[in-house]
Amino acid sequence: MEGKAKQILIADDEQDILEIITYNLTKEGYEVYTAKDGNEAIERAKQIHPDLIILDIMMPKKTGVEVCQILRTQPLFQDTLIIFLTALSDEASQIKGLETGADDYVSKPISPKVLVSRVNALFRRLNGKETGKTIKLGNIQIDPVKFMVNVDETEVILAKKEFELLYLLASRPGRVFLRNEILSQIWGNDVIVGDRTIDVHIRKVRQKLGIDCITTVKGVGYKFEL
Repeated sequence: MEGKAKQILIADDEQDILEIITYNLTKEGYEVYTAKDGNEAIERAKQIHPDLIILDIMMPKKTGVEVCQILRTQPLFQDTLIIFLTALSDEASQIKGLETGADDYVSKPISPKVLVSRVNALFRRLNGKETGKTIKLGNIQIDPVKFMVNVDETEVILAKKEFELLYLLASRPGRVFLRNEILSQIWGNDVIVGDRTIDVHIRKVRQKLGIDCITTVKGVGYKFEL
């Protein structure tokens, strides 16, 4: 890895998992820090400002979902990559995690090599994204640099994936984006998500914007139009 090593914070209450993940990520060239519960994860995140946070969902004091929700409300962590590492593999738990603003969802047990591969893939996707231009359509303004959306000059707060989804659709007004295309561009080919994931995010974007600008094309996908 070239340049300054990426910093990763791992929060899990199982010491053996912390040790094996730390070993494998350090071997890959990452700078790794650990936390054993939700409160410690929040404090360490504020101290370190890591590039990526790996959160176990079932942790003492605060769950991984609660930690993610708290961090995502703070501007400093809105762009931070977050992975949930958990034994909960049902679709409802997965959707809840992704709704919270997680970038990936990895089920236990998992091979350390597979986890390292997923981490590398997330950083490749992040590095490969070009800084987009501000989109102005009607009464909506979308700024990808500041991750800000304004409707009638009033700021609308969107979770990271909600913002990315809106920006993708608004970048080509009137164009129908296929469901598989949206999954690939927003979540990446390395992330496996359920069929309802897009629907849940679209519904939340519509509710938060308060305007009808995303149209469902049944059996095909979605498009942005005012």
